[in-house]
Amino acid sequence: MADSLTAVATAQPYPFAFPRGRTALVIIDMQRDFVEAGGFGEALGNDVRPLADLVPNVKRLLEGCRTAGIAVVHTREAHKPDLSDCPPAKRLRGNSDLRIGDEGPMGRILIAGEPGNAIVDELAPIAGEIVIDKPGKGAFYATGLSEILGRLGTTHLLFAGVTTEVCVQTTMREANDRGFECLLVEDATESYFPAFKQSTLDMIRAQGAIVGWTATIDEVLAALQTA
Repeated sequence: MADSLTAVATAQPYPFAFPRGRTALVIIDMQRDFVEAGGFGEALGNDVRPLADLVPNVKRLLEGCRTAGIAVVHTREAHKPDLSDCPPAKRLRGNSDLRIGDEGPMGRILIAGEPGNAIVDELAPIAGEIVIDKPGKGAFYATGLSEILGRLGTTHLLFAGVTTEVCVQTTMREANDRGFECLLVEDATESYFPAFKQSTLDMIRAQGAIVGWTATIDEVLAALQTA
């Protein structure tokens, strides 16, 4: 028997229906390196406060999805200590004094296992949740995410995390190309640049949800609670 559908009736550009047993929440890169002062995000010259302020929103969405039995995937942008999975073109780009692999206030920047590479405590994965270390911006590149979701029978994805226009959008587009139906939770994602976030939301839901849908945390949780 097919799973019954949960509908977010007020999603944009039109209602988004998903089978909760085949849906996963994907939380992108809520790591200390991006969210906290002293991390890579700040080293690039960004004001990290909007991302830090996002944490309670993502926590509320995460807890609601856990309660509803939605599978959860966490991602971390993380490189091997020897940087063998970090192309020079990525490491050397920009004008920052601190680059990937350099020692920063929270250990080596964007290196797996370093303190700054960890997901913030408030959103720490719990037993049974999937954690993906990704060397690129998209979570499907050079990872086992596609195979993991295939084994779970996942067909629909809810997205949250940072930054909206880079790692979140890249992963959502990768998912779209792989046949997943995707919804980005508007107030559970953030950018260092507000205009970039808004443009991404507009692009995703343009042309009849060409990449996917968007909705708010309240709208998603209301759908989960009333289904």
